[in-house]
Amino acid sequence: MGVLRDAGHVVEAEDLYAEGFAASLTEAERDSYYAGPYAAQQVRPQIERLLAAEAIVLVFPTWWFGFPAILKGWFDRVWAPGVVYDHADQYGPIKPRLTNLRHLLAVTSLGSPWWVDRFVLRQPVKRVLKTAIAGTCAPQCRLDLLSLYKSEQLTQAQVEQFGLRIERALQRWPV
Repeated sequence: MGVLRDAGHVVEAEDLYAEGFAASLTEAERDSYYAGPYAAQQVRPQIERLLAAEAIVLVFPTWWFGFPAILKGWFDRVWAPGVVYDHADQYGPIKPRLTNLRHLLAVTSLGSPWWVDRFVLRQPVKRVLKTAIAGTCAPQCRLDLLSLYKSEQLTQAQVEQFGLRIERALQRWPV
C-alpha cells in the first residue's frame, strides 16, 4: 500500500475476514436479484467503496482454481444488479454500470505449477475476472493478474522476488 500512497493515490484497505463479511447472499438479496431494486442494506459500505474506486487490488489465494468463498460472496453481494450492472430485457447481455473503475490488479497464490493453470485449465481465475466480472460490469477496466505458483514450495528469495513484481506493477499505475 505504501507504493500507491507514495505515488499520490488514496488507498482504502478492505479485509473481508477482519470485517466478518458474510459470504452468503441473504434471502432478501437473492429475492431482489431479478425483481429489483437490489436489497443492499447489509453491504452498503462495500458498495459505496466499490463505486468510488478507480482501481482495485485483490489479494487472495486461489483454491481449487477459483476464488475463496468469501471473495466469491463479495462478488455476489456487492457486484450486484442495479449497482454495477443492469439486467437486459429477456435476460440478454447485462448492461455495465461500473464506469469509474479503470484498473484491477489481482494478486494470487496457487499451489500448482504455472503450466497447470495456463495450459491445462486456461487460467480460470483470469477468465472469470476478465469476461464475467470486470469485463461485463466495467468493460473499460484494465485487468492485470500476478500469480505466485507452487506457493508451498518457495524459498524466501522467491517470495521476495514476487513482492518486487507486485511493487513494479503498482509503480506503473497512473496517478
